[in-house]
Amino acid sequence: MALRLLQEGNTRFVNNLKANRNLLQQANETSDGQHPFAVVLSCIDSRTSAELIFDQGLGDIFSIRIAGNIMNDDILGSMEFGCKLSGAKIIVVLGHSKCGAVKGACDDAEMGNLTALLAKIKPAVDDELETKYNRTSENSSFVENVAAIHVNRTVKAIMERSNILQYMIETGEIGIVGGMHHLSTGQVTFYMDSSSIGNQ
Repeated sequence: MALRLLQEGNTRFVNNLKANRNLLQQANETSDGQHPFAVVLSCIDSRTSAELIFDQGLGDIFSIRIAGNIMNDDILGSMEFGCKLSGAKIIVVLGHSKCGAVKGACDDAEMGNLTALLAKIKPAVDDELETKYNRTSENSSFVENVAAIHVNRTVKAIMERSNILQYMIETGEIGIVGGMHHLSTGQVTFYMDSSSIGNQ
């Protein structure tokens, strides 16, 4: 059900049919507590606001944003909080097309603290075996392949590195799924072959 709510919201976004909401009223209604139904890990890219592309209001989703939608211990802890303590029912790892962080990893870019962040995407670059030539950010298909691999690797890593979330997924308390946001259309494609949706 949680996944369907996100899919329906994205359909509204793509068709410019935003749900009618009173955000000020929602702010008042959620001032004493929150019960978001989803945790979305996405990129800091200014075009990929999860609340907007899934047409959700205040109090509906936990939005975790970091360059390249990478995962670390702090983000895992935030997901555990969102699901175990606050009742979210699904985790979405959301990549997007033409991601600058993914391009940087493809090009072995190095710059200050960004170097360590891009290193977390590099395994996806190494795992992309389809492209034999022009394995750089100039090759758009290579970049998109790496982005998809990175999303799927992150989904797997979440389940491997958090005993709490792994147990909740295995028992059907929550689901997890990867997806890709296409900047040119606004549409989100979910990778159902990478998902563990459980029995919700």
